[in-house]
Amino acid sequence: MNALPTLSTTELTTDRLRLRKAHDADVDGLIELQTDPQVRAHLGGPRPREVVQQYFDAYGISAIAGAPGTYVIADKETDQLLGTLVLDRRSADVPGHVTEEGGELELTYLLRHGSWGAGLAFEAATAVLRAAAGELPDQPVLAVTQTANERSLKLATRLGFRPVDTFEAFDAEQTLAAADLHSFKAGPPAL
Repeated sequence: MNALPTLSTTELTTDRLRLRKAHDADVDGLIELQTDPQVRAHLGGPRPREVVQQYFDAYGISAIAGAPGTYVIADKETDQLLGTLVLDRRSADVPGHVTEEGGELELTYLLRHGSWGAGLAFEAATAVLRAAAGELPDQPVLAVTQTANERSLKLATRLGFRPVDTFEAFDAEQTLAAADLHSFKAGPPAL
């Protein structure tokens, strides 16, 4: 695994959201993210609930969601889990890179279906990318999504990512989009 740094901030807040570390009360919401057919439509489909529950039971929530750059997206007022967001390093042994050595920063997120369409992923991603741009040296940051996932591609474009390549993975075409991390210092383009 790459020893390159990622975002060290453990909590961020926005107008509507609190991005924080996961805790035990989040387990049901995290299981829902992995078992919901709509959420997992472009991620290989839903996982069996029993398998996901066994994984949490065996490894605990902090082992799964406690790594640097890993956040629960929570409602700022209620602290209810709305989704997850991760800014981590893309493993060099998977396809989809813009540098020869790999290990670029990669933004990923999942929102509960009931939270779609309200701009929450944009708000959360903007906060994390701005924080990373203030903390880390300039470097490429990636967003990879199944090409058929039009909503995710639209969000990546709205954030300021530009498509640079496509490749086949998980039996589907994937779009690789990239941006320079420091382009987020001033914020993404307003749309």
